[in-house]
Amino acid sequence: MRSEDVPGVVAASLAADTVFAYAGVVLPPDDPRELIEHADRILVTGEPVRGLAATITVDGHTHLEQLAVHPDHGRRGLGSALLEAVCVEAAGRGDRELTLTTFRDLPWNGPWYARRGFVPLARGEWGPGLERVWEAEARAGIGVLPRIAMVRRVG
Repeated sequence: MRSEDVPGVVAASLAADTVFAYAGVVLPPDDPRELIEHADRILVTGEPVRGLAATITVDGHTHLEQLAVHPDHGRRGLGSALLEAVCVEAAGRGDRELTLTTFRDLPWNGPWYARRGFVPLARGEWGPGLERVWEAEARAGIGVLPRIAMVRRVG
């Protein structure tokens, strides 16, 4: 992500959140600028930005903090391409796995990641960093539907 991509990242993130509302899921307000400030890396696709993948480091490996595609450009493989790019980068840095948290049952969340090689990560296998991520998400109020932690081998 370049500095000139920031408005597009904000717009794509906010637009992607509207898909939840269409499904009847009410999420707390979100300010994508906070994500931009704390992400280790943000990959973008499109000119202007149509999608993004933001990562942080959790328990010594890459954690996918957010994957979002503007709904006007959805179902064209942009999310899959961003996810694969994150996996390739993580493996290139020597990570053996990529983790994420998501809604367990929404078709474009848990089941979508499962089709791309992610499996549920049992709570007993979480490191302290993933536990902190989970707790921060709960405090933020996004636990409006069942959530799940998932992992995919990348290296």
